[in-house]
Amino acid sequence: MMEVDLMHPSYDSWDSDDEYEKFIKRMNPPRVDIDNESCARATVVRVDSANKYGILLEVVQVLTDLNLIIIKAYISSDGGWIMDVFNVTDHEGKKIRDETTIKLLVDYIRKSLWADSSFLPSRRRSVDFAPSSDYTSIELTGTDRPGLISEVSAVLTDLKCNVVTAEIWTHNNRAAAVMQVTDEVTGAAITDLEKLSKIKELLCNVLRGNNKTRGAKTAISMGVTHTERRLHQMMFADRDYQRTGQELVDETMRPKVSVVNCYDKEYSVVTIQCKDRPKLLFDTICTLTDMQYVVFHANADGEGPEAYQEYYIRHIDGFPINSEAERERIIQCLEAAIERRVSEGLKLELCTNDRVGLLSDVTRIFRENGLTVTRAEVSTKDGKAVNTFYVRDATGNQVDARILDSIRQAIGQTVLQVKEVSRSPPQESPTRFLFGGLFKSRSFCNFGLAKSYS
Repeated sequence: MMEVDLMHPSYDSWDSDDEYEKFIKRMNPPRVDIDNESCARATVVRVDSANKYGILLEVVQVLTDLNLIIIKAYISSDGGWIMDVFNVTDHEGKKIRDETTIKLLVDYIRKSLWADSSFLPSRRRSVDFAPSSDYTSIELTGTDRPGLISEVSAVLTDLKCNVVTAEIWTHNNRAAAVMQVTDEVTGAAITDLEKLSKIKELLCNVLRGNNKTRGAKTAISMGVTHTERRLHQMMFADRDYQRTGQELVDETMRPKVSVVNCYDKEYSVVTIQCKDRPKLLFDTICTLTDMQYVVFHANADGEGPEAYQEYYIRHIDGFPINSEAERERIIQCLEAAIERRVSEGLKLELCTNDRVGLLSDVTRIFRENGLTVTRAEVSTKDGKAVNTFYVRDATGNQVDARILDSIRQAIGQTVLQVKEVSRSPPQESPTRFLFGGLFKSRSFCNFGLAKSYS
């Protein structure tokens, strides 16, 4: 077992509340334990610390950013103290034994635990023009349609911008993207205000399209932001959780989310059952935090083909959910958070030498062959472009093999690899309330203390 006692930082502020919080930390220093012995299948990460709003999300974000798979989680944060346990593996299902990864894990969690300011989720961390020195970050939201990414990429190419990294999500006919771009000439962030204004104007026109009822937004963000957290915030602010009735929805694949009130303990109990996938825990906790709910207890299990999560929450004002409208909104938002990463059809992986206009050329070929991009991850490292696209036929049917062959010939057989994404309906399974270990295999709901709104 590797045990780490976290050293306290220097104390500059004489604010009484701040000093009291620091005093509590000195008396009860946070701890991070990395244990490879007690669990046969996974590395156990234990985190004990004084609690503050948003710290659970920060810890889960560290695990996710290090590409670790959380197969089980046990969370408790009553009484001003958090006691969290995560069972994690790498993407091959193996324990984390690499010393470098373990050190990074401990260091990053330590920084999140010792952060001086309380975490308050921002749904709009952007200013008009404040690029970093390395790249300019562009945030986009608008109406999704076939060829949209191709049009956005073409505009950036015409304006002599190189896309360094990008992540694009689509959900419920809405699209959101965070793109890091550089100036083709300087290879650095774009500093020309006139050029930035032109980028913003043209991209907003593309995003708006013919949709007169839903708006489009383009912003140049300040500094470095966490892309996936920001995408959740952008789509939440864009109300992608509101279904229009026009989107293609496979009801058998929709996550099962329920919300009931536990009146004896004054919690609201949220349970989720859906197909398991990486980053699921991050997505649900991110959404609850952005909606300003506090998780007091939680248990998550992702060891099978299905994932089960149970949260005992209150609003940040200290009250449980108190209306049917609020309950429905939580269900809609959690469903949206789970569905944003779910991808249908084909997964196409591209790896080749990077160049200006590459993303525009590749997505143009997709568009010309009748494919639409539902999600994309674009990255550049050491002069190599490593891109992943999730595509489907614009009509919703499977991609024709002849069209796929034509696309690969145009882009390059060895450059573009194809992996079919299979999506089978979830297997029926009895509902499981997951606080069994703490309450002798019985949930609060089983004590008759929880009452549904319906």
